[in-house]
Amino acid sequence: MRTTLVYGALALATALGACRESAATPEGKPGQQSAASEGPETLLATVGSEKVTMADVESRSGDELGQLEAQYQLAKSRIVQAALDTILRERTLTAEVKRSGKSVEELVTVEAGPAGLTPTDDEVYAWYKANPNRVGGRQIGQVRSQIASMLRTQKQRAAEEKLLDRLNVEQKVSVAWEPYRLRFDLENAPSLGKPNAPVTLVEFSDFQCPFCQASVPALKQVAQKYGDKVHIVYKQFPIQSIHAFAPKAAEASLCAADQSKFWEFHDALFADQKKLSVSDLKQTARRIGLDGKKFDSCLDSGRYVEQVQNDQKEGKRAGVTGTPAIFVNGTIVEGGSVPFSVLERVIDRELARANAGS
Repeated sequence: MRTTLVYGALALATALGACRESAATPEGKPGQQSAASEGPETLLATVGSEKVTMADVESRSGDELGQLEAQYQLAKSRIVQAALDTILRERTLTAEVKRSGKSVEELVTVEAGPAGLTPTDDEVYAWYKANPNRVGGRQIGQVRSQIASMLRTQKQRAAEEKLLDRLNVEQKVSVAWEPYRLRFDLENAPSLGKPNAPVTLVEFSDFQCPFCQASVPALKQVAQKYGDKVHIVYKQFPIQSIHAFAPKAAEASLCAADQSKFWEFHDALFADQKKLSVSDLKQTARRIGLDGKKFDSCLDSGRYVEQVQNDQKEGKRAGVTGTPAIFVNGTIVEGGSVPFSVLERVIDRELARANAGS
């Protein structure tokens, strides 16, 4: 019901982030929408008795108009969602403050419960040990205060979300608005879960991207918690300009999928991103039990070059400019490598929508 929270950047390596080739693609503007939304038979010009229609322009412009239209609709949807979330938050909290006589800060503190909002030393150390890539090799003493501040922010936001969830039920908040949703070609993409699940999570990822590596634990938590309720789909988006080994790694993962071991191969590549050369990929295939000759033949032939390129084109049409890019039921989850708590909230929201509509 609310826009997913985007955690602030940390002074230590960013807890959220994405691998990007360049600055974000400009969003479509309202004035640009009309041309893209015209029907294919719309007359645009004539040359003597010969007509020039929108279909002629679309065939000449390739994917540009479709990409612009999708980006415009996504941008518009994000603006509406953010404004709607802010209005609902303000009104539910104002009503509760008036009813209870407590400030918002007091309400959030009460909602946090006995554990409170201040992280313990054990929690700080546990986060430090679990996220070596995000601290850049620094000692715990150098980043303790920053980690504690981040964890406190997370606790505060979690308590506020819990409070808002309760108030939405108590105050009978109902949202009729539906965000703009993209459709993806999922037919040949590696996936987990049932295709007819009420929630589909699509991740565009790059095997050499450290932020994609950081997203792996959160996606594993999604699979573990939701099982067949969520269909997790992996789409290839190697950014060759900054990750030279990523395109061949993407192909290799699809060769592994031929032998029904995509996810084992996926986990092995993200476990050690320094071993992505062709020879490394072939060694990894054998280590996880693939038929080496079949794998080598597949990889050397370039069998999946086109599928990787098609995934990239699809991602660009959807406005993907960096990895990881995660979409839940066709709506993008902001923030690059997002924590499980953010994905959990979005998925729970979509499951609630599905249940309400059934």
